[in-house]
Amino acid sequence: MVMVLTGTMIAGLVVLIVLFVTRFPTAAVSLPDSITLPDGSTATAFTRGAGWYAIVTDDDEILIFNASDSSLRQRIIIE
Repeated sequence: MVMVLTGTMIAGLVVLIVLFVTRFPTAAVSLPDSITLPDGSTATAFTRGAGWYAIVTDDDEILIFNASDSSLRQRIIIE
Protein backbone atom coordinates (compact mmCIF):
# COMPACT_ATOMS: atom_id res chain seq x y z
CA MET A 1 0.00 0.00 0.00
CA VAL A 2 2.86 2.38 0.84
CA MET A 3 4.55 1.56 -2.47
CA VAL A 4 1.35 2.40 -4.40
CA LEU A 5 0.99 5.72 -2.57
CA THR A 6 4.66 6.57 -3.22
CA GLY A 7 4.27 5.77 -6.92
CA THR A 8 1.11 7.86 -7.13
CA MET A 9 2.81 10.84 -5.47
CA ILE A 10 5.82 10.62 -7.79
CA ALA A 11 3.57 10.37 -10.86
CA GLY A 12 1.54 13.35 -9.67
CA LEU A 13 4.67 15.43 -9.14
CA VAL A 14 5.91 14.57 -12.63
CA VAL A 15 2.53 15.54 -14.12
CA LEU A 16 2.63 18.90 -12.29
CA ILE A 17 6.14 19.66 -13.52
CA VAL A 18 5.19 18.78 -17.10
CA LEU A 19 2.11 21.01 -16.91
CA PHE A 20 4.12 23.96 -15.57
CA VAL A 21 6.70 23.60 -18.34
CA THR A 22 4.19 23.24 -21.17
CA ARG A 23 1.58 25.78 -20.05
CA PHE A 24 3.75 28.80 -19.36
CA PRO A 25 4.23 31.05 -22.39
CA THR A 26 7.67 30.89 -23.94
CA ALA A 27 7.55 34.30 -25.64
CA ALA A 28 9.97 36.74 -24.07
CA VAL A 29 9.00 40.31 -23.29
CA SER A 30 10.20 42.65 -26.01
CA LEU A 31 12.24 45.49 -24.57
CA PRO A 32 12.93 48.83 -26.25
CA ASP A 33 16.28 49.06 -28.05
CA SER A 34 17.37 52.05 -26.00
CA ILE A 35 15.87 54.23 -23.30
CA THR A 36 17.06 57.79 -22.73
CA LEU A 37 16.40 58.89 -19.17
CA PRO A 38 16.25 62.61 -18.39
CA ASP A 39 18.85 64.31 -16.20
CA GLY A 40 21.17 61.31 -16.04
CA SER A 41 18.83 59.28 -13.81
CA THR A 42 19.52 55.62 -13.20
CA ALA A 43 16.80 53.02 -13.73
CA THR A 44 16.02 50.72 -10.81
CA ALA A 45 12.92 48.93 -12.17
CA PHE A 46 11.11 48.35 -15.47
CA THR A 47 7.54 47.31 -16.24
CA ARG A 48 5.58 47.04 -19.48
CA GLY A 49 1.91 47.43 -20.31
CA ALA A 50 -0.17 47.56 -23.47
CA GLY A 51 1.22 50.50 -25.44
CA TRP A 52 3.47 51.83 -22.66
CA TYR A 53 6.37 51.00 -20.41
CA ALA A 54 7.45 52.51 -17.10
CA ILE A 55 10.85 53.09 -15.55
CA VAL A 56 11.35 53.66 -11.83
CA THR A 57 14.44 55.80 -11.24
CA ASP A 58 16.75 56.22 -8.28
CA ASP A 59 15.39 59.79 -7.92
CA ASP A 60 12.05 58.32 -6.70
CA GLU A 61 10.23 59.02 -9.96
CA ILE A 62 8.16 56.84 -12.26
CA LEU A 63 8.59 57.71 -15.92
CA ILE A 64 5.95 56.38 -18.30
CA PHE A 65 6.86 56.21 -21.99
CA ASN A 66 4.90 55.42 -25.17
CA ALA A 67 5.95 52.03 -26.50
CA SER A 68 5.63 53.07 -30.14
CA ASP A 69 7.86 56.16 -30.23
CA SER A 70 9.54 56.14 -26.76
CA SER A 71 8.27 59.62 -25.95
CA LEU A 72 7.73 60.54 -22.31
CA ARG A 73 4.02 60.30 -21.57
CA GLN A 74 3.88 61.00 -17.83
CA ARG A 75 6.20 61.67 -14.88
CA ILE A 76 5.09 60.68 -11.37
CA ILE A 77 7.08 61.86 -8.35
CA ILE A 78 7.02 59.47 -5.40
CA GLU A 79 6.83 61.28 -2.09
